[in-house]
Amino acid sequence: MSFAKYKKLIEEGDTVILYLSFNNLIPITVKSGQTHQNKYGALKHSEMIGVAYGSKINLKKGYVYVLHPTPELWTQTVPHRTQILYTTDISMILTQLDLRPGSVVVESGTGSGSLSHSLIKAVMPTGHLHTFEFHKERAGQAAEEFKAHGLSDYVTAIHRDVCGEGFQLDHVADAVFLDLPSPWECIASAKQALKKEGGRLCNFSPCIEQVQKACEALSEHGFKDLTTLECLLRNFAVRSVKLPLADLGQSELETPDSAECVSNKVKVSKMDHSMDKESGVKEVAQPFKKVPKCDLIGKMTEKDFVFQTGAPPVNTQGHTGFLTFATLYPS
Repeated sequence: MSFAKYKKLIEEGDTVILYLSFNNLIPITVKSGQTHQNKYGALKHSEMIGVAYGSKINLKKGYVYVLHPTPELWTQTVPHRTQILYTTDISMILTQLDLRPGSVVVESGTGSGSLSHSLIKAVMPTGHLHTFEFHKERAGQAAEEFKAHGLSDYVTAIHRDVCGEGFQLDHVADAVFLDLPSPWECIASAKQALKKEGGRLCNFSPCIEQVQKACEALSEHGFKDLTTLECLLRNFAVRSVKLPLADLGQSELETPDSAECVSNKVKVSKMDHSMDKESGVKEVAQPFKKVPKCDLIGKMTEKDFVFQTGAPPVNTQGHTGFLTFATLYPS
């Protein structure tokens, strides 16, 4: 099984993403003889072997889809060993770090590997990720996951406290990502890891005090173009809205002769624009004329005033974290 390459059919030992609903996805490892229980019924693993990825499998009370794993789906289903970054922040990080196939990236810390999978996918097939984790057990679990997902050739997972020991890399990276309690302690080491041609750095911190100290350290070590931003996801509720017909000065209700018109008429003042030698334009009001409302609005009926709109959320999402980006130019 490999996150790196797509294949058509499910095989023994594959990691499969079960899609039950938009917000309910479950990762399972296919093993003959085992059964997965979910709200739609029992799914035997043997029933998935040989089935094409993306297929719909009917169960007793419903159905599920079996999806090929991707970094985006893994982010939604990864077992949390730490707080993770989600797709909203990840997409901004990949863009701002200017990653492409062949790039070399340094990451600290690895955590649950949510961002790591997306970084690897961005730099494949000729790039490489050096990821560091200070917690020995988590570093080992991440290394095992990379191997199980067929990504070992594209990543080097290392157990090290980079704040105290540094990255110990010399001018190999195009970009550095930091998710640390005290990132300012390893800015010098991050600069040493970046190529002599320069590169980009991103620091993720939940507290503004951490951002301030990190920015001071970045400036002291020659980083430029410092920018801090926060990505917040806002879900708009799409709903149908019905508006009443506009009141264009109607003073009486009458039944129009044409069945296509709205069931009332309005009085409209007709203006005659004629030239005046002194002022240039002179408006002369003509007598009122009864005009069916349908003549004014293009023969539209009340059902035409129902439309779809996006209602903003009542409650704004809370704080996630600050992303600080900086550039190191060639010395």
